[in-house]
Amino acid sequence: MDKKNTKILGIDPGTQITGYGLVEIRDKKPIIIQMGVLTPGKYKDHYQRIKFLHEKTLHLVDNYKPDVLAIEAPFYGKNVQVMLKLGRAQGAIMAAALYRDLPVYEYAPLKVKEAITGMGRAAKEQVAYFLQKVYGLEELPKDLDTTDAIAVAICHFIQMSKPSRKKEYKNWEEFVKKNPGKVK
Repeated sequence: MDKKNTKILGIDPGTQITGYGLVEIRDKKPIIIQMGVLTPGKYKDHYQRIKFLHEKTLHLVDNYKPDVLAIEAPFYGKNVQVMLKLGRAQGAIMAAALYRDLPVYEYAPLKVKEAITGMGRAAKEQVAYFLQKVYGLEELPKDLDTTDAIAVAICHFIQMSKPSRKKEYKNWEEFVKKNPGKVK
């Protein structure tokens, strides 16, 4: 993310409703540019939903020209069939981004919520409220999947803004061996 004004497309995947949000980094601050929902649930056939998500993601990438795609990872659920379908939806979105040579970053729901609210178990409403107050959303959207998508994009910005950790060593002996000039 070296560019002056980096664009991050955040996506909260779903087989009924998929939220998307575009955030642009200006002067080292995230600015919400666009948000909305895709509605694959309008199709009864699961494979048509996958095709719809792939095509619409290509359209979003072509239209908004983001620099990266940040997507929320599926969370563990009790229903294996639902998880499988959600994984397919996420895969179709990732494939579209990769087809356009867009780097993809994946974040667990707990990490996203913690990045925005400080609480990994925050409710969708709490995430939306924090985004509204901190980033100046005039009104909350009807579908909170959109604010979840914005949260994923901002989570990516926060993660990329953290300084990289220096190399870690297994023990003191390894440190001395690899850094002879630092120890007398």
